[in-house]
Amino acid sequence: MDPRKWIDVTPENFNYSLDHFVIPSHYDKDLESILIPHGVIMDRVEKLARLIVNDCKGPLVICCILKGGHQYFADLVNVIKKLTTKDGHSIPLSLEFIRVKSYHNDASSGDVRISLTEEECQEFKGKNILIVEDIIDTGSTMVKLLKRLEQYQPSSIRVTSLLIKKTPKSNGYIPDYVGFAIPDAFVVGYALDYNEYFRDLDHICVISEHGKQAYAQ
Repeated sequence: MDPRKWIDVTPENFNYSLDHFVIPSHYDKDLESILIPHGVIMDRVEKLARLIVNDCKGPLVICCILKGGHQYFADLVNVIKKLTTKDGHSIPLSLEFIRVKSYHNDASSGDVRISLTEEECQEFKGKNILIVEDIIDTGSTMVKLLKRLEQYQPSSIRVTSLLIKKTPKSNGYIPDYVGFAIPDAFVVGYALDYNEYFRDLDHICVISEHGKQAYAQ
């Protein structure tokens, strides 16, 4: 995929002071910086929605990867359902939710757990699926999920991730639609969590060492 199709986030051009934005007071010492302000996220979500609709052919099953993907999923769906295709048609949508867990503290555990029953998987046969993820880190979780879904013969599977991480641990997997490529740092906010904390933060931020220690398990 052409890297020009996403926004490359670097510390030089995306490093906003916490003093310039509203941050919940209970996180005062837990963040290093704001990486992507909420307003920038929302503008990018609108653009991604338009790209998805332009490529869409027929009804779409939009699958939210829980829990971190739920905010991106909600905002993306809200835009998609208001848009029309190049032919002027709205897109019939159905929504599904998949729980995937692979992290402990700030590192991938390597143990990918996917909550899909056999009956739920069978329902994907012959359908156009859009998987909505918050962040692609190593790529191993998404690759495992895609291999499982492909066994049930959907008509098509596309993936959108708000973030991809520029990390040497990546297996090279790139989704079809990407919002931002971010540095190799642990980020929180906009429903991305650290041990279930920081989901109530609007901006995407870099967690501080104090924050990691305060909410470690």
